Amino acid sequence: MSLTNLRKRINRSHTTTMLFSGCAMFLVASVIVYPEEAFKASLKGLSIWWEVLLPAQLPFFIIAELLIGFGVVHFLGVLLEPFMRPIFRVPGSGSFVMAVGLTSGNPIGAKLTSRLREQGLISRTEGERLVSFTSTAGPLFMFGTVAVGFFHDAKVGIILASVHYLSNFLVGFLMRFHEPDGPTTPAIQSGKGFILVRALRAMHRARIGDGRTLGQLLSDAVVSSVNTCLMIGGFLVFFSVMISMLTVIHLTDWLASFMAALLHLIGLPAILGQGIVPGLLEITLGAQAISVMPSHVPLRYQLAACNAIIAWSGLSIHAQVASLLSRTDIRYLPYLLARVLHGMLAFLLTLALWDPLEKQLSRMLIIPAFLHLSPQSGWGLWWMYLIGLGWLAFISLLVMGCCSFLIHWFRRAKP
Repeated sequence: MSLTNLRKRINRSHTTTMLFSGCAMFLVASVIVYPEEAFKASLKGLSIWWEVLLPAQLPFFIIAELLIGFGVVHFLGVLLEPFMRPIFRVPGSGSFVMAVGLTSGNPIGAKLTSRLREQGLISRTEGERLVSFTSTAGPLFMFGTVAVGFFHDAKVGIILASVHYLSNFLVGFLMRFHEPDGPTTPAIQSGKGFILVRALRAMHRARIGDGRTLGQLLSDAVVSSVNTCLMIGGFLVFFSVMISMLTVIHLTDWLASFMAALLHLIGLPAILGQGIVPGLLEITLGAQAISVMPSHVPLRYQLAACNAIIAWSGLSIHAQVASLLSRTDIRYLPYLLARVLHGMLAFLLTLALWDPLEKQLSRMLIIPAFLHLSPQSGWGLWWMYLIGLGWLAFISLLVMGCCSFLIHWFRRAKP
């Protein structure tokens, strides 16, 4: 390395150190100057974690860890290899991450992707492709919190979810071109025979190879899941305080003014900037700000902006995903680029599909009862939510399994 390059690297390192140190000292000073606001923000973040995220995510984390230990990932890796590899260029084991991640929401997709990478079931490149479209918002948030809780209309949830998942799958397909010459994990070896028999054989081998007793497996699953939930809670409290401090010192107002000028320049309602700016930091705050905008703002633009920030996921989720990925060699930058792409696609597709979706939903007189439930409705409804999300994951795997069988039989019948 030349002396000039060495100096540039040192200067860049010093700049990064000074930047992060300055931000940390600024946050500490803000907390000291505004202790009451910081305390209230901390309690708010802790309340959201305890009442909403913990009961919604902890069961899925534990069940996912158990399924990995029982070899279900290897079972799906063989069974859904014909579906996942051609479309997303990831092994069949990625179907487990996709089904659980898309139904339960952030950041379980990143956690399960890291687990597959630690077990050597996916390569670094395949992990970066997989996490780009499996760590995203879940239906509970879009229907319960945003549609019913903020917009007070369950039909809004159908529009949000339809466009969100469509654009997400487009991101997953486009990410298959990420590092086309990157390393590829070979298919799980399971001998010869019918694909279902081979999948069961692979699951049994994985279970025997794991070697842990049921008690030890359950204990490890609970400990790992609780640690992950505590990490999520810590990030939530931290970003809640940070957002509160930025609001108190009116920095978000300045950013909203800048965003409003930019939106006006490209012909969009400038007032959307008041929701997009907080949404860049935390999606719940952004969605809530967009939902209370004046009636003269067309609903299509409100939902387009809302879908964009849900797809972006907010810096709080980004920090959680980056923390989970840091345990492996999977890089954060591809995930960041995928979230930007997802946000752009979600915004454009919402505007493009608004007319047909709105006309179709206007004819719907009955909406399923579970869409009218809200996460704030009490602990008694969480069991219904968990059952519903479990069925969504099962149906997703069933659909992918049917597609995998069709592709497998087509290949065998092809001369």
